[in-house]
Amino acid sequence: MTPDYELIDNPLRHCYEFHIDGYTPKVQYIRSRYGDIYLTHTEVPFPLRRQGIGSQLVNKVLRSVSQQDARVVPVCPFVAAYIHKHPQWNHLVLRETQLT
Repeated sequence: MTPDYELIDNPLRHCYEFHIDGYTPKVQYIRSRYGDIYLTHTEVPFPLRRQGIGSQLVNKVLRSVSQQDARVVPVCPFVAAYIHKHPQWNHLVLRETQLT
């Protein structure tokens, strides 16, 4: 079972992060002037992969966005795939991007 990590919004680095044993899994974003959030890249350091950390990170990012009454554009393929697998988040999607 994956521990419950604290989501940190780091606006200086334009990313949401977890801090885990010296590693920083993150979802990078661009916030538009209209308040929309483009989720551009998800990164989980190699030693932390395949533990559900990326999914937990994206889930918590989407919860945070929802609490901000903002919308997302899932540019990152991992985020787009997560939303596709969890359609309860579709209401947050402003515009979908094409998965390749």
